[in-house]
Amino acid sequence: MQYALNLEYIEHTFYVEGLEKYNAQAFADAGYEAWVWGRFRQIRGHEATHVKFLQSQLGSAAPQPCTYSYPYTDIHSWVALSHTLEQVGASAYLGAARFVDSKDVLSASLAISHIEARQAGWVSAAVEKQQPWDGNFETALYFSGVWSLAVGFIVECPSTNPPLPVQSFPALTVSNSSPLMGSNITLSYNKTGIDTTTPTYMAWYHDMNVTYTTIDENGVTTVPYNLRGTVYAGAVKNETITTSDATMLSGLAIFNFPYNSYAVVGA
Repeated sequence: MQYALNLEYIEHTFYVEGLEKYNAQAFADAGYEAWVWGRFRQIRGHEATHVKFLQSQLGSAAPQPCTYSYPYTDIHSWVALSHTLEQVGASAYLGAARFVDSKDVLSASLAISHIEARQAGWVSAAVEKQQPWDGNFETALYFSGVWSLAVGFIVECPSTNPPLPVQSFPALTVSNSSPLMGSNITLSYNKTGIDTTTPTYMAWYHDMNVTYTTIDENGVTTVPYNLRGTVYAGAVKNETITTSDATMLSGLAIFNFPYNSYAVVGA
């Protein structure tokens, strides 16, 4: 639950800061209907409630908020980042569910996860005019993969915060986060301490599936077909599907394959 609270802090602070910076008139000037700003204020309230709930469950064991930084430059990029945060949040809760022993905690986690997924769908479909879902299933993400994304927003945390039992892998940089399927992309990450003489692969996480593509000696891999919506990918040692950190070489990158109401990607 400390892990979940840390993620909720990132989301809640994002909405607090963003909605202080961009008021209703700013949204209108950017071309959004008045109700869009109102809905984002409701989402801010949801995230505040999630934070309070987790704090109440953890009591004195609750970590304190960190200092955060978010890579948006205008309202449109803020909206896009909102979609990303909600999508990752839903995937994080879903991936953590299998490791929860308490049925009460599991029920609460899934209740939050469903709201995160619905919020992501609303931002994508109603605000960005893209797909309301990514496929037949939500994509589960596991602890270190999610945390490797989360640390990109963290500037500094209180020294009194308890350490989390997760590992942060090197950030993965890709040449194109909205590539065409079948095209080549170049990726890079810090390979210090990694055996570069053995084959490596890109693991693409979508729906309940993992698709692997080979990474060549120049860091080039081919984007697989049959991807839709938000897809996560990271460099791994082999083609073994696992929920642990055993095969991970890098953190995750987020790819977007938007599709229209006819489910045609890129249309």
